[in-house]
Amino acid sequence: MHKTDDLQDIVDETARLLGVSATLEDRSFRLLAYGAQHGDIDTVRQESILRRRASSEVRDYFERFGIARAEGPVHIPASETLMARVCVPLRHTGVTYGYLWLLGELADAALERIRPLIARAASLLAQEARSRHDLGRELAVLLSADPEERAGAALDLTGPVTAIAVRESAERVAALWTLPRGVLARAGQPVAVLAPAHLAGEIAGQLQATYGTAAGLGAPRQEPADAWQSWREARHALRIAEHFPRFHPVARWAELGVHRLLARLGTADLRELAEETAPLDGELAHTVETYLDLGGHAQKAAAELGIHRQTLYYRLGKAERLTGLDLSDGDDRLAAHLGLKAVRLLP
Repeated sequence: MHKTDDLQDIVDETARLLGVSATLEDRSFRLLAYGAQHGDIDTVRQESILRRRASSEVRDYFERFGIARAEGPVHIPASETLMARVCVPLRHTGVTYGYLWLLGELADAALERIRPLIARAASLLAQEARSRHDLGRELAVLLSADPEERAGAALDLTGPVTAIAVRESAERVAALWTLPRGVLARAGQPVAVLAPAHLAGEIAGQLQATYGTAAGLGAPRQEPADAWQSWREARHALRIAEHFPRFHPVARWAELGVHRLLARLGTADLRELAEETAPLDGELAHTVETYLDLGGHAQKAAAELGIHRQTLYYRLGKAERLTGLDLSDGDDRLAAHLGLKAVRLLP
């Protein structure tokens, strides 16, 4: 957790020295502290305070000014809807950990007055990031499938806990150290997160939205020592979320039904299942999968596909001839359905 009081003191002192409205955000534009209002404000500042973070549209707009890579203050001009402001990147040893926002037009000479405050804020954010990194290493040990390695975990946790797997993005960065107290995270592919069970859904949605990818949640475990099982489930759930639109963008292990069995299968087993429907091209495969997803209800399948029922019957008949499967037979229907699902999970 950030040393919130220290950050708040820095923002308050900045606002007092410069006579402007000030806010401090982490690298993902999550609001960490804000000062008293000085003069007029615009909707961006107002919504940032109310929502505790900036919208993705606002973030994209400001990042176009190069704030993520800037080594000094960035002056952002006023627009039709936004007031002029200054963004001061909070950098420590060459890394940007957050942003100090100052509403209004300010000369660089005025900003020199708060240089020590800027350095202090950047140092605090960097310390928090390093602390989270150390916890992340311990988390990797706790989630290991090796029981001997797990025995060396030094984390003091209470349950129930839920593991979350989130796909990283090359275009976006999440400030994992800003997650709530009691939530552990480690960057990687996928990102590993262990959260109190009652927060897991919210945290998964937040990280998925930040990265713009997909996430999976394992089932909760009462004992943190069993969190590795939830982590295994979370990775399987992520895999399903990435390949099945029905479960995208956040898949919960407990809600995956038969897809849990498919997610556990290795490539060789998936290929064996997929062989049943290998002769089908994209259109025929989609037709059969939709028909089977809808329980063999021809009218619903035709409507979903946007085709006439006679066209549906023609395609189904062609699929039967190509595969040798009888879609009126329960075992053959199951083989076809599993084969089409397996194809989605093949690398």
